[in-house]
Amino acid sequence: MTKIEINSLPSEVLNIWKRLIESGYEAYLVGGCIRDLLLNRKPKDWDITTNAKPEEIQKIFPNSFYENRFFTVGVKTDSKDPTLSVIEITTFREESKYSDFRHPDEVRFAERLEDDLKRRDFTINALALDINGNIIDIFNGMRDLKNKLIRAVGDPEDRFKEDALRMMRAIRLACELDFKIEINTLKAIKENASFIQFIAKERIRDEFVKIIMSKNAATGIELLRETGLLIEIIPELVQCYKVGQNKHHKFDVYTHSLKSLEYAVKKNFPLEIRLAALFHDIGKPLTKQGEGPDCTFYNHEIVGAKIVRNILQRLRFPKKIIDKVYHLVRHHMFYLEVDKVTMAAVRRLARRLGIENLEDFFKLREADRIGSGVEKAAPYRLRYLKYLIHKAQLEPITPKQLKVNGNDVMEILRIPSGPKVGWVLKALLNEVIENPQKNDRDYLLKRIEELGRLKDEELKALAEITEEKIKAIESEIDRKLKEQFRV
Repeated sequence: MTKIEINSLPSEVLNIWKRLIESGYEAYLVGGCIRDLLLNRKPKDWDITTNAKPEEIQKIFPNSFYENRFFTVGVKTDSKDPTLSVIEITTFREESKYSDFRHPDEVRFAERLEDDLKRRDFTINALALDINGNIIDIFNGMRDLKNKLIRAVGDPEDRFKEDALRMMRAIRLACELDFKIEINTLKAIKENASFIQFIAKERIRDEFVKIIMSKNAATGIELLRETGLLIEIIPELVQCYKVGQNKHHKFDVYTHSLKSLEYAVKKNFPLEIRLAALFHDIGKPLTKQGEGPDCTFYNHEIVGAKIVRNILQRLRFPKKIIDKVYHLVRHHMFYLEVDKVTMAAVRRLARRLGIENLEDFFKLREADRIGSGVEKAAPYRLRYLKYLIHKAQLEPITPKQLKVNGNDVMEILRIPSGPKVGWVLKALLNEVIENPQKNDRDYLLKRIEELGRLKDEELKALAEITEEKIKAIESEIDRKLKEQFRV
């Protein structure tokens, strides 16, 4: 019989658990934390179930809160670990029917642990642990853990009608754990997919984000499509399915989108880039002209950006994320003829994309390319464009960086505008290049007066030395940038 070493558990959990039992109540660790312990994963939260009523729990733990109708008391700890800062204790409960496919019409106290476990979603989440380290497995969750299966507790149709979000949760768990969904559970999802419409958009968003951030995100999106859930929550993406592309693409729009997402996951890109990778071509079905290798999708990025904004707003994403993904999709087709481009054009492009967004655009472009079926994520032209943009961001080394200017030189030396003014400034620049701390206005004003005593030939020679030094520095910077971007 499988056992878990109780003393290996966090002290915050163990102390609360033992106090419940010492107070004369039944208490068990339950749910996802048991599953994760058995899979050698760090639990994201810790839940205890007990026959103690909420008011009895609060008498034992004064530093607690009870603000719901589901008999769950949160006990605060002193832990700095967010997964241990609050331990949830829930009284054994059973639930009546779910008229709205979201919430039970009635929640009642249950007498037995078994009554509490049978209301849970999946067998691998219906495991309990007693204080001696014994696993209580009424619904064969251990077998399903071993076989890597997501199986609903009891009748899957009943479980999904109780809370339709469980259908997305099944897919999310399969993605996170690299499990399969048991055949009858999968069939029930397909037959009841439309009930997801009864779920609050915020809850759908949270499960969708967890799927996108999982290691099997592309598989998760395909499971959403196969089960009929995707057409209920993001029908715009389903419209991309089997939409053929031109000679520049190996895959249809939908498959291309999944493969782009797959690359973003492989590279551990953040949420906004993963969303942009999945949605960047979502405007293509509406903009497609013609068929075959020469078909076109003019302005698909403009149409797509508007569609993406609608999707993310509908799913109640934060405005900051919506704006970022919209911007990435809207401008993902950025292009410059790097062989002919001027640095001014490069600077204009950088301003349009946003300096702070440049690396994210390059990451999205890499995902887009790999999703198109090519081998190289960053070909020479893209590397060269990166080089040009980084080079354009570097400020040139000029006397403008000094804390004095030509007017100061003319005023102190009492001379008109002319070559000598430039020679003095370049001589000062030479000193500041050697020692940046000398870029002090009081110091430089004093040096202007001293340099003014030199002959014109000497000043001109100092200026020429400065020009050669600037060329050498900028040449070295250019060399390092080329080396960095392999151009």
